[in-house]
Amino acid sequence: MEQGAARERATERPSPPFGDAARGPEEAARVPEQARAESARGEHTHGEHTHGEPATPGAAPASGAAPASGVAPASGVAPASGVAPASGAASAAAPAPVPVRAAVPAARTAPAARVVRHSVRGQILDALRTALVGGELVPGEVYSAPALGERFGVSATPVREAMQRLAVEGAVEVVPNRGFRVTERTPRELAELAEVRALIEVPVMLRLARTVPAGRWAELRPLAEATSAAAARGDRAHYAEADRAFHRAVLSLAGNEQLLAVADDLHRRSQWPLISAPVVRHGVLVADAAEHTALLDALTAQDLAVVEALVREHFTGSNA
Repeated sequence: MEQGAARERATERPSPPFGDAARGPEEAARVPEQARAESARGEHTHGEHTHGEPATPGAAPASGAAPASGVAPASGVAPASGVAPASGAASAAAPAPVPVRAAVPAARTAPAARVVRHSVRGQILDALRTALVGGELVPGEVYSAPALGERFGVSATPVREAMQRLAVEGAVEVVPNRGFRVTERTPRELAELAEVRALIEVPVMLRLARTVPAGRWAELRPLAEATSAAAARGDRAHYAEADRAFHRAVLSLAGNEQLLAVADDLHRRSQWPLISAPVVRHGVLVADAAEHTALLDALTAQDLAVVEALVREHFTGSNA
């Protein structure tokens, strides 16, 4: 009986892979023969691609590899055990693509928050500069960031950042654990600033008078008129801005960005008020603004002597 059972196990056909159970016995028996025959044909025809290695019967091609040219798969041949069918099943089993747009909104909104923050700080900085020029922030007095923030309706952070910028410009001094003290500018300091400005700008103005066409000076007339309008109103803060804009426009014709940065910094420092500075008289502002128009006239006429005299007087006379 044991010998008979052994013979039965020897003749027992193994379980067919996947769809073989649905095929008839004769069709299933042809599967190995067809696979071996096609592997032999593929190796003979395309041996340069397989390097002579025998193909595994029933094995699917490597991922991404194209099937052998001219060799069609046998009709009804099932894939080897563990290999997914090529038609339909593979695409259904493949994982869905991971969406890549989920992080885009967060990346786009991050810069916007920084822009708004910078805008608030910039507005506070402009307001503080106006208050300094106008004398609302008194030289020698200490101001805290929270108190100024309450005054402007913002938190203390943008005020503190703006004050740090003013400290770099020399307008205020940091007082630990208290706030910021408005710098007490002396007449000597303003005279030194005027001397440095003249050393820088006079040679540049003379060079521009010799090289810049008259038409370019005509383009700057509206800026000179803006200083005159602010002076006529007695608006010291707006006059200071218009005055710097005029000087920047003139010096920009030299094409030197470093010159512009240094000259603008010196100009701004010279505009901070003196200790117990009296209110600037209306006539002083008007006379100072008139020098801008006279300077344009001298530059247009290439009158070097008048250009130099006007620039030096402009710096030392009003310190504007």
